Amino acid sequence: MTRGRVRIAASVLNADLADLAREVRRAERAGVDRFHLDVMDGHFVPNITFGPGTIAALRRITRLPFDAHLMIAEPSRYVGAFVDAGCDSITFHVEVDEPIEPTLRAIRSAGRAAGLAVRPATGLEALEPYRALLDIVMVMTVEPGFGGQALLREPATKLLDARRLVDHRPWSGELHVDGGVNRETAEYVGSLGADVLVVGSALFRKGADPARETRLVRSLAEEGFAHAFRGDRPPAPRDGWVRVTTLPRDVGAGLVRTLEGDGIPVIFLRGDGPIAADGVREYDILVPVAADPIVRDRHADALATAEAAGRDARA
Repeated sequence: MTRGRVRIAASVLNADLADLAREVRRAERAGVDRFHLDVMDGHFVPNITFGPGTIAALRRITRLPFDAHLMIAEPSRYVGAFVDAGCDSITFHVEVDEPIEPTLRAIRSAGRAAGLAVRPATGLEALEPYRALLDIVMVMTVEPGFGGQALLREPATKLLDARRLVDHRPWSGELHVDGGVNRETAEYVGSLGADVLVVGSALFRKGADPARETRLVRSLAEEGFAHAFRGDRPPAPRDGWVRVTTLPRDVGAGLVRTLEGDGIPVIFLRGDGPIAADGVREYDILVPVAADPIVRDRHADALATAEAAGRDARA
């Protein structure tokens, strides 16, 4: 589990492709959270990189998540291959000239996170028809196709409005920013609410210390977010869990079913508090930090009822 809320996705586009396994291991030791895999076909963008075969080979050497970014003209033809290669999420471009919804549904049906990316000149309104199917919105801050470009600040401002497109997934929806992210721009994109920062040339350029760059980019992005959204208070860890209540096992199980029925992830485990009437310690109910206010608002009545039943059981 990584501290803080910002995630660093290492883009291997600018890595030494002649020794990609070494580069991946080096980035993992540096503390990156995942790998961003740019797939280009020479049609959708004027460059060609690699395909599912290379990704499958890399999958054998790291357990970190793989985010596939498909800059290809026909993503629908290849989704199955990228799922089989071990990608944890698959994002493709809303600008493709083919039906988008079936591809998003195919990704989600395979149990992977589905995302759409927008080029710098594309407005967020292009994503609106697919909002309910999105786990990821990726804002491109360079024209896709080549690494090492400078971040375009005006397209980056779309991040502020893009949050509403994943609000329906408050504990799992992600905003990715891709293009020109480094120590000079990290605080800026953090202040716009980015969750995942795609970092490429800053990590893999000759002479770079990837561990230092990872720490700097993460820290600066966290500072930007804290200043913009938290009154300079540190942001809550994105992977953090919080205890909602502690209840006897049978009572707690009913509340867990209610929460899970609303799609809220729950950890239900024996706590270290009082011993219930059945001689077993009561159980803690934990939810992701982002889900806590939703539980206390949307399920306030169910929570109050369960806690009242817990008090009766203890009496």
